[in-house]
Amino acid sequence: MNIKDAKTKIHGRLPEKVLQIGEGNFLRAFADWMIDRTNSAGYFNGSVVICQPIEVGMAEQINAQNCIYTVLMRGIENKQVVERSRVITSVSRCINPYSNYDLLLEVAKNPELKVVISNTTEAGITYRDGDKLSDRPPESYPAKMTVILYERFKEFQGDPGKGLLILPVELIERNGDKLKRYVLQYAADWGLEPAFTAWLENANCFANTLVDRIVTGYPREEIKEISATLGYEDNILVACEPFNLWVIEAPPEWSAVLPFEKAGVNVIWTTDMTPYHARKVRILNGAHTVSVLAAYLAGHDIVLEMMEDPIFEEYLRRCIRDEVIPTISLPKKDIDDFADAVFERFSNPFIKHRLLDISLNSVSKYKARCLPSLLDYIEKSNQLPPILSFGLAALIAFYRGTMENGAYIGERSDGTYQIRDNPDVVLFFAESWQHPADIVKQVLSNKEFWDQDLTQIAGLAPLVEKYLNMIMNDGAAAAVKNLLESK
Repeated sequence: MNIKDAKTKIHGRLPEKVLQIGEGNFLRAFADWMIDRTNSAGYFNGSVVICQPIEVGMAEQINAQNCIYTVLMRGIENKQVVERSRVITSVSRCINPYSNYDLLLEVAKNPELKVVISNTTEAGITYRDGDKLSDRPPESYPAKMTVILYERFKEFQGDPGKGLLILPVELIERNGDKLKRYVLQYAADWGLEPAFTAWLENANCFANTLVDRIVTGYPREEIKEISATLGYEDNILVACEPFNLWVIEAPPEWSAVLPFEKAGVNVIWTTDMTPYHARKVRILNGAHTVSVLAAYLAGHDIVLEMMEDPIFEEYLRRCIRDEVIPTISLPKKDIDDFADAVFERFSNPFIKHRLLDISLNSVSKYKARCLPSLLDYIEKSNQLPPILSFGLAALIAFYRGTMENGAYIGERSDGTYQIRDNPDVVLFFAESWQHPADIVKQVLSNKEFWDQDLTQIAGLAPLVEKYLNMIMNDGAAAAVKNLLESK
């Protein structure tokens, strides 16, 4: 039995208050799940109409199930393994503007519409020269958004009360600002009237957002057992972790449009998301970057294995507690709670997160995720942070390799691995490792990597060189153990 025959569509016939550009796993397990919960709590009373953002997508598959699907949440909460599911009925329909463009224009003119949510991947919020107002539809998402807003402006004759809350969740910094900039650029390129530009600026809110939930998608290998437990088949079921966080930077009055917090979902409305961005990048992402390269060299393959190794768990806890958290400007309880959740998420037995996948582009990741903590720690304490410095040494060790048939290949005790990064980074390490005595100086002084010469930081290069020698001579596992014992 399919889910559409087993479950009743409770919220899908409510007024279509949300237009969602993107029908993929993340938004269905995140935003639509939140809206469904807020409807059930009695605080929103609205449904979601989804628009497929590209020509080939999931609209037909979603509509075939009457837009009903399951979100399966599995992970660790309060040190306990949890598994729970929720049937989502908040989606009214899914449209494909490439086969029926007028449906999208009708949604834009709907007086009930309040919100636009999008996830068109990081490459989606881009300016595409050549998109026109007359295209059906324009190719880029910002051009589509310009059309949607212009149709709404004309339909309601510039009524300031018909502006929209626009929530892009694409994983780029200040995503709302960037989307707004491109919408304004299209409006100018297309010669749209100044009154429309003024309405864009004054009646609408392009919010910057930060989202956080690991969504693993359709659990193909386990679906038979899951279907038997649920008692129905669901071809668009989506699995994810229990943790969820949505930080929305917007003027306070816009929070009334989507009263998520009343439903108990983890949404933070703020006028400045900067410290929340720093918290996520430095703790969650930084914890990955400072640990996975050494853990891989020590013989681990997935994050869960690393967390089950008491030495690496302690390494990670000390780094976050002693070196990263002191650099973040938020209340200590907020930071500690987030850090505790990160450790539970890393220990999720349902997620097999490969260390080699996380290692992709580690140089730019260290610069964005770890270097700010290292520099702020030095500024605040006038000391070098041992574990963040060790993370630099582990990066250099991990990037030791040779070119083989166009690939850059590293080696650990049980075999070889491919080192994946931008071609210029790979070439730099391939050449620099031919002179190992100078490798630390070469890496730390590379301004293309760090936007500064890190050898100018007193004591950093000798410390990184000491740690690199420990890794190369004793192995990564022993080096981490010695590091912890020396503190």
